Amino acid sequence: MKAVLATDLSAASEATIENETCLECLSRIGVDEMHLVTVIPSNVHAGMPGIDFEKRRRNAISSYERVIEAAGFDVEVHVVRGTPHRRIRGIAETVGASITVVGSRGKSPLENRVIGSTARNLARTTETPLLVNRVEREADEPSVVRQHLFQRMLYATDFSENAERAFETFSYLRHATQEATLVHVETPKDPEPSDSADPETRLASLADRLEEWDIDTRIDVRQGDPADEILAVEDAVDPTTILVGSRGHSRLRRLLLGSVSEDLVARANGNVMLVPPT
Repeated sequence: MKAVLATDLSAASEATIENETCLECLSRIGVDEMHLVTVIPSNVHAGMPGIDFEKRRRNAISSYERVIEAAGFDVEVHVVRGTPHRRIRGIAETVGASITVVGSRGKSPLENRVIGSTARNLARTTETPLLVNRVEREADEPSVVRQHLFQRMLYATDFSENAERAFETFSYLRHATQEATLVHVETPKDPEPSDSADPETRLASLADRLEEWDIDTRIDVRQGDPADEILAVEDAVDPTTILVGSRGHSRLRRLLLGSVSEDLVARANGNVMLVPPT
């Protein structure tokens, strides 16, 4: 498997790249080739007085390259120009990446811990599963919030086709997953379920599949606002990552996140993995 690891050479990015446990988790799910990507914004020019951003970035990223190689990965470095989220997404598609990883730390509570613009735009447009690796905020030398990326998964489903696609990622996540919580939130807009397809029965069927892989699994059916209830489950079970499918709402914007997925990316305490539609 190939992974794209995006970095802006910030402290948050460094925390993700230099965390041995995070790298071990990626290796455990089958990643053996890492594409390390940093993007020089289009408005930065090599001829600017006293500034050679491209050279500085290449020098800085070489230390990250050595760390990742030492962890046993094949590494290819991409130092490119353009709009960060577009170039990161484009490289992920070109190399056939199975996952894109971006480190992000939220802002102040008053700002609702909104994620950075690159992570947010990637979440809205990615065509590759995206892992937003949450990093401590307001720390000079931040560390990742959850070192074990996939050890305890919280999978949220509305039983849509894309939610089912997100569930299929357990086919490789299972190699690093020990526990899983499966949650469905009923809303007043949901159709009345038939006796043979009520949410508990459907979740139990998914749980049986995970139990076959020796993943200790529990289910939870709730009522209310989906994002609020999923985040309440996160507070209760303390997962390492929330897994959820994202849905396309606009052909012009391509794969624009639904409001629930975007809320989770912005407000979750820990990591969020988004699986976009095919």
